[in-house]
Amino acid sequence: MSERFETHPSDVLVIGAGGAGLRAAIEASAKGARTALVCKSLLGKAHTVMAEGGIAAALAHVDAQDSWQTHFRDTMRGGGMLNHWRMAQLHAQEAPDRVRELEQWGAVFDRTRDGRILQRPFGGHTYRRLAHVGDRTGLEMIRTLQDKGVHQGIDVYMECTVTHLLRDGDRVVGAFGYWRESGRFVVFPAKAVVLATGGIGKAWSVTSNSWEYTADGHALAYRAGAELIDMEFVQFHPTGMVWPPGVRGILVTEAVRAEGGILRNSKGERFMWRYLPEEKRPDFSKDEAQAKEWLADHIAGRSPDFKKRPPELSTRDNVARAIYTENREGRGSPHGGVFLDVSYLPAEHVVKKLPSMYHQFKDLADVDITKEPMEVGPTCHYAMGGVRVDPDSGKSTVPGLFAAGEVSGGMHGANRLGGNSLSDLLVFGRRAGLGAAEAAGKAPAPKIDADATAAAERELLAFFANTGEDPYAIHHDLQEAMQALVGIFRTQEDLEKSVGKLEELRARASRARVTGSRLYNPGWHLAFDLRNMIDAAEMVARAALERQESRGAHSRLDFPKADPAFGKVNISIRRRDGGMEVVRTALPAMPEEMRKLFEEKK
Repeated sequence: MSERFETHPSDVLVIGAGGAGLRAAIEASAKGARTALVCKSLLGKAHTVMAEGGIAAALAHVDAQDSWQTHFRDTMRGGGMLNHWRMAQLHAQEAPDRVRELEQWGAVFDRTRDGRILQRPFGGHTYRRLAHVGDRTGLEMIRTLQDKGVHQGIDVYMECTVTHLLRDGDRVVGAFGYWRESGRFVVFPAKAVVLATGGIGKAWSVTSNSWEYTADGHALAYRAGAELIDMEFVQFHPTGMVWPPGVRGILVTEAVRAEGGILRNSKGERFMWRYLPEEKRPDFSKDEAQAKEWLADHIAGRSPDFKKRPPELSTRDNVARAIYTENREGRGSPHGGVFLDVSYLPAEHVVKKLPSMYHQFKDLADVDITKEPMEVGPTCHYAMGGVRVDPDSGKSTVPGLFAAGEVSGGMHGANRLGGNSLSDLLVFGRRAGLGAAEAAGKAPAPKIDADATAAAERELLAFFANTGEDPYAIHHDLQEAMQALVGIFRTQEDLEKSVGKLEELRARASRARVTGSRLYNPGWHLAFDLRNMIDAAEMVARAALERQESRGAHSRLDFPKADPAFGKVNISIRRRDGGMEVVRTALPAMPEEMRKLFEEKK
């Protein structure tokens, strides 16, 4: 094997160099494991930078009454109580230390008047909890982790696509892939592998996700025999750009609403009032004065009355459904969205707190957000589902394989609260890196099966001998099908239709034709990416069919209410006999001392 393929051995191999992958690599390296980090794009070009609004952590710098217990309750309730309670607990307890650790490593945060890390409100969070750097928090996180990792001596392999996990029996012992520039194949033997590949959003036509988000980790884990959970829960961020067409889907951070952004429909109505649950609708639902008073207090740094929180700071699933409904009922903006307005705020405040959004709209849409509203609409943003992992170590159900970040499931349940993604990356990236390093210390040297690498090579080269369609046409049809049939609202008829459509697309993808050489060949890259996206899309569709209720980001028009029976189960997916097995598995029972936290709050 070593003579045929370029080989780079390590103790711990981390696939993906976003926040979770970097934090896992840093921790594994710190524990003495020889650590390799492989990324599909350039180092620093990670989707973590799109998490702009902040890192959710109960630091209690702005609202002294905040606590990990409140953060835990908010996360569980936001996730429809379908979260793995232990993950939500560890996340809430450890997030403050991970933020302080970032600060010690050189991260620059916005500050309170007395010099502490400033925190802002976000949807679903009881208190102002998001530590931030304007609206560029993810970028600052990546910069800090990248500098820390490089100086720590981690081996970094950029612009390399991993296509197969390699096994010795049931154990994962490395990975096979190719250099995107040359097409040369490469093998990464490892005693433990951490998946940190991000999400699945490029299977939809309107998405905030960049080209790398083709469900690589989800598909790698599935084919390796790992169990995945909660794949039916795909978050549509309520605010993405909708005009001009070339920028459709680009994220408009929730920080815009956190800093006072107001949502209005084409009639000028502030419509979010009527989409709040009855028990949360304030008496002043037709009077905006008190909500504006809340915003004024927040902007001035005074402690606002959280009972008067603006309706725009509802959870993302609720806001996305509201915007979709406004359009469906004829009250949308000219280009199929609604209007998000911060122009009533002082211009200097908008530019200071939302610099990226100011320049994004100025440069891409010729809109000055200090003078006119933005046009926004829902965009496919985040996968709550992924690899089932042990909360404490990040290990999957397959020996030698770990996962962290968006590719893992369980932490967010049915819906992720804004800001929880960045703290999730830090908390569970660290734990996965630690778990992988400990496993590598006990594991024998990896044995790579030459037949497996030869089979992987044949599979990738087969596209050049195919006589079928161009892969771009197949990708277009996949995106259109998922957008139309497995979107914000779902029905059994649409979901069954999507499963049939995906079977057709899988057959077409197996015959996808690639021309030219392996050098600089994006068509070849996409041909294999299609297999990953179709696998993940089928998981979403089949899990959505199985969950006959509405909960969090999963909304069934034919089952519009939450069903208590489904509140006790995960929809689990495994590969069995070459096919996809979908089963219900019991949600881990929450200990009594944790359950009491909800009773005390009530």
